Amino acid sequence: MTMSYKGFLSCHSRESKEDKEFYDLKNKAAEYYRSNGVPQRIEDALNEMFFQKPDDIYGYLANYFSRFSYTPVISRITGKEVFDGRGLPAVQIDVHCIIRNEEKMVCSAVMGGPYDGLTGGVAESGETISNSDQLKLCVTTALKWIREHIGPMLQGISPKEQTNIDKLLSDFLMARYLEDKDSRNSEEEEEEEEEEEKNKNKTETVSDPPPQATPPSASTKDKKGSDKGKKGNGTEKPLPPAEPPVPRLTGAMAVGVVSLAVAKTAARLGGLPLYKHIQSVRDQQAQNEIHLPVSMITILSCGKTSAGKLNLLEEVILLPSSPQRARQVIGMGLELQCEMRRVLNGLACKAGPILILEDGALQVGFERPEQALDLVTEACANLELPLGSELRLAVNCAAHCLMDYSRGKYEVMSGCHKSPDELVDMYEGLINKYPAILALIDPFRKEDVEQWEKLASVIGQSCRLIADASSNPCSCWSEAKPLPPGVTKAIIRHHSDMTICDLTQSIAEQRGIRAGCILPQTGRVERRRANGQI
Repeated sequence: MTMSYKGFLSCHSRESKEDKEFYDLKNKAAEYYRSNGVPQRIEDALNEMFFQKPDDIYGYLANYFSRFSYTPVISRITGKEVFDGRGLPAVQIDVHCIIRNEEKMVCSAVMGGPYDGLTGGVAESGETISNSDQLKLCVTTALKWIREHIGPMLQGISPKEQTNIDKLLSDFLMARYLEDKDSRNSEEEEEEEEEEEKNKNKTETVSDPPPQATPPSASTKDKKGSDKGKKGNGTEKPLPPAEPPVPRLTGAMAVGVVSLAVAKTAARLGGLPLYKHIQSVRDQQAQNEIHLPVSMITILSCGKTSAGKLNLLEEVILLPSSPQRARQVIGMGLELQCEMRRVLNGLACKAGPILILEDGALQVGFERPEQALDLVTEACANLELPLGSELRLAVNCAAHCLMDYSRGKYEVMSGCHKSPDELVDMYEGLINKYPAILALIDPFRKEDVEQWEKLASVIGQSCRLIADASSNPCSCWSEAKPLPPGVTKAIIRHHSDMTICDLTQSIAEQRGIRAGCILPQTGRVERRRANGQI
């Protein structure tokens, strides 16, 4: 009896301990669910679902509870090297976020090389910016910054905090700039010390006194005087020197592409178009007052890379003067391009090969600018398009790419050089002959201030002057410079070292001048192309 009683007590105590542990576990679960409001949420969901009686019950519950999930945060940012539409190295960024306890790749962005650091893509020395080693170094450095610094820095931050993220990116870029500046200063100081040491050694060496210079003869003086007089009677003015390019760090494209990728991620998570998200970043109070730009399509390109002699018309852009839907404008541009190709195929003298650029524009080689403009005019007339009234043209001259610094003139056509003053007369003649031209983009370098002002006074209100390369905003460590005189509009590009907040700030600073905004940096004027790209 005693043995069985002890065994009974032992079994009873063991069951009581398990019951107690199970009871404590139930209390913890109940407290956990109660503290997070789960019973009340479930009750509300079941009540609402009962009255609505959806066909997909579990889909309804999934959508209902997704409204109470945490805001997605950045888990990691990865980057890799890709090639852009021109076959040049570029950086692609993928933004991964934690969404409902799962990591997902939400959005990506691609940004090309740092050719924006050189004026118009070509240095004054003639060195092209498509140097593979330079681009490779920029891409490699940007990927290293993203992997070692920017990615860990943004981990755990919501993509919707664009202002905070851009502030972190700007501070990071400024720190890298100061490091680079200190490194350059130390290198310059070492070079100066070495130069001083060399000069000191030269002065210590004993050398014969230099021979006395013989006074020039009277005939030589007279000859110099006559040459000086001839030079003074010349009509051409000296060419203003080109401003040095804005310094840009090697890996600065990491800042621009990450900021853009974060903005695209926030827009996708919020179910908004990118332009609406950027508008909300710029002004939280103007959500319902969004003015979309007029769709402009580049239909023809006859720049330096074309097969013909003509260099001046980098882009001929179709500009609707009346409000139209983007789809209608794109369809009109495609129809016009097809008609231009038909006209070109029927010409007796071929204009050269017809190419399609990566942005959808036709590239045709011509000898003179009148040939290109006549082609557009004839195609519009064949299609009965109202060119000159409801449709106008804008011409991107990209004159900063045409300057021959050895001659001090613009090479508007192969073998044909014109001074800035001669170019003013040429523009005046084209505008008078083709009144459909509504705007000229970059007709001169930004240094030719006198010619900008002269052209503006000559053309009056019949044509507008737009600055593109002449209006590029400087980096955060550079001082802003005024636009050339006579400019009525400015194009602002998203450069590799600019965040989205920097871009919106640049637009806000152009309140006196209506500015067009371009997000992807492609080196060309690009709002909407004929192939439908934005």
